[in-house]
Amino acid sequence: MAITTNAICNSFKEQTLQGLHNFTPSTGDVFKLALYDSSSSIGADTTSYDVSIAGQVGDTGQYVAGGGALVNALVSVNGTTAFVDFNDLSFTGVTLTARGALIYNTSEASKAVAVLDFGGDKTATAGTFTVQFPDANDTQAIIRIS
Repeated sequence: MAITTNAICNSFKEQTLQGLHNFTPSTGDVFKLALYDSSSSIGADTTSYDVSIAGQVGDTGQYVAGGGALVNALVSVNGTTAFVDFNDLSFTGVTLTARGALIYNTSEASKAVAVLDFGGDKTATAGTFTVQFPDANDTQAIIRIS
């Protein structure tokens, strides 16, 4: 089974209402993004990052198991929708193929936040692999609550 859709993790929705995740820029929790290939079955039911989840992209260049830290979280609201944004994340000197990614909270026992589906395999060969986040607004931001 492969990653087939973007999803906010079900456990994250519950934990957000319990006040567990803090997206405050500079002083909030630390969020990371790990890359996965097409053999992974991460999805809305994924509850946490775990090195044993099948399909994580192996160490290459600047990319290591567990991925990279997401920085400069912007928390905002427009109309009835609140959203979070991160800076794009790049890994240099890599040779890899990724189908998607998992955003997770390292400050809270690596609890899963969202699964990203790249819509197909994306590759980099001895180069830079960049995850580009959509515009930070109420209709495109990767994490939205409306």
